[in-house]
Amino acid sequence: MDCFAQFTLRESWGLAMTERKLMSDARLPTALWVEVHLRRLSNEGIPYYISNTGAHAGGMVLLKINGLEKGCRLLIQQRNLDGILGWADATKDAILEEKKADEYISRAVSRDPDLWVIETEDRQMQNPFEVKI
Repeated sequence: MDCFAQFTLRESWGLAMTERKLMSDARLPTALWVEVHLRRLSNEGIPYYISNTGAHAGGMVLLKINGLEKGCRLLIQQRNLDGILGWADATKDAILEEKKADEYISRAVSRDPDLWVIETEDRQMQNPFEVKI
């Protein structure tokens, strides 16, 4: 039985809602998401460095924004209850010394080697990934 026939059969059993939900849950692989956003940063002349390449399909992203003399900000990419991507402070302190930020990153990568870690510099400490593409 092909996929269409299975879907039609499931629809007739009242399982179509579950099937449609599974089909709409397809997500962009993390590697592709990162590549698209880093290309935009390159085009805008924003420096970045990938310090850890995570899982191709499903790793989360940790962003280190170096404000130079202001310290560093760590943001972690998360999904809310509706599955929408967003950003949250990775630590209780919004601004960290660079040494403490690097220690946090080392611990995070040792716990989760699938984690992507991207570092960028911005004196205003703005998240460059909040822009819609």
